[in-house]
Amino acid sequence: MRLTFHGGAMSVTGANYLLEHDGLKILVDCGLFQGFKYAEELNYEKFPYDPAEIDYVFITHSHTDHIGRLPKLYKEGFRGKVFVVEPTKELMRRAFPDNWGHMAEEAKNDNHDPLYTRDDIAGVMGLIEGIPYHQKMQLGEGVSATFFDAGHILGSAITCFEWDGRKIYFTGDLGNSPSLLLPDKEFVDDADYVVIESAYGNRVHENREERSAIFRELVRHIIKNKGVLMIPSFAIERTQEILFELHKLFTAEELLTVPVFVDSPLANKMTEVYGRFESYLNKEAKNFVGTGNGIFNFPTLRETQTVQESKSINDTPSPKIIIAGSGMSNGGRILHHERRYLSDPNSVIVFVGYQVAGSLGRRILDGNREVTIFNEPVAVRCLVKGIGAYSAHADQPALLDWVVRANLDGKLKKVFVVQGEEESAKALAEQVKKELKVEAMVPAGGEVFDL
Repeated sequence: MRLTFHGGAMSVTGANYLLEHDGLKILVDCGLFQGFKYAEELNYEKFPYDPAEIDYVFITHSHTDHIGRLPKLYKEGFRGKVFVVEPTKELMRRAFPDNWGHMAEEAKNDNHDPLYTRDDIAGVMGLIEGIPYHQKMQLGEGVSATFFDAGHILGSAITCFEWDGRKIYFTGDLGNSPSLLLPDKEFVDDADYVVIESAYGNRVHENREERSAIFRELVRHIIKNKGVLMIPSFAIERTQEILFELHKLFTAEELLTVPVFVDSPLANKMTEVYGRFESYLNKEAKNFVGTGNGIFNFPTLRETQTVQESKSINDTPSPKIIIAGSGMSNGGRILHHERRYLSDPNSVIVFVGYQVAGSLGRRILDGNREVTIFNEPVAVRCLVKGIGAYSAHADQPALLDWVVRANLDGKLKKVFVVQGEEESAKALAEQVKKELKVEAMVPAGGEVFDL
């Protein structure tokens, strides 16, 4: 088996890995590069392999940095099968048109064609097959594949490929278990090779009890000071977790007069998918469904769809809570709210997801006291808070624990550390080598390994 790293190497984004065995060609993920200066150039480059020769694509989950170039793959000739865990297909069905809208607008402004067309979206969606966890798929040429639950977002998967009695596991993004909504990520004990993410490979999250307590104090802060709580949030998982957290908080403390706006048409669509796949949720979330109120439904919740509805949020007096994309403040409706309220010392902005280096969210979180939004300088006078424990990514101890357990039978030969900034990836690789005395490395883009 030959493994080539075509994305996600020394980078958080752009996940794209090629496996080749006896003429069979398999891709794991086909993500968009995001958040840095040359990302757009990389996205528009031709793939370094012939898409028409790819037999299968396995998608670990529906975040853009793992699916974003899949329609482009179709555009350039791919006609094989795409395997995903069942809810992922529905999340992708809603994500792709939204992604295309943003790309088309950017392409128009930059005077070039979009990365792909709406027809390419329809074409690649026709190739996608939803598969349950634990169902082994025979791919031919003596290769099989199986999905395990990664606990990251709805439908996220660890993907195992088996050939000649050997196994390689691609973790995708590993969840920060226990999640508010999802079952814990699964562990394995029989890996020969592991390709593991490292977004938080050099960090440790707060404990989960502190997470809820900090969030509760931020809500109380804006109530006391009549401010605005801004939450830049990813449309998938983060928004749904925050809504569930608010629902529980409001139920317990009866803070039912604070309006909560989900100012993201895409997030609202994704929330509907979560309601359709309740069987994939954890026990607590299922029990909450059983109360009859639903997980994401409480009296002060308002979902905005149109631009006019979004603008009308300004007419609602504070205190209020605004959840909007994008999660890294690199686009979307959150920018309008940040331009309006970042300079308000009574308000709060809280980051509940990973902020890529170079993104506006990262600059605010790093303490910049002035940022540029829509070509205007905006002072940052509000309270800025990051709650890493809300991240959907496992931190260093959890990542290391997963690798240690993957080697319980003692046959682990090599660990490839990907999907993290270089410093983070190297830190995790060093910890793996120290703990297990197993070769662990951070591959470079284009690097090839025979397994």
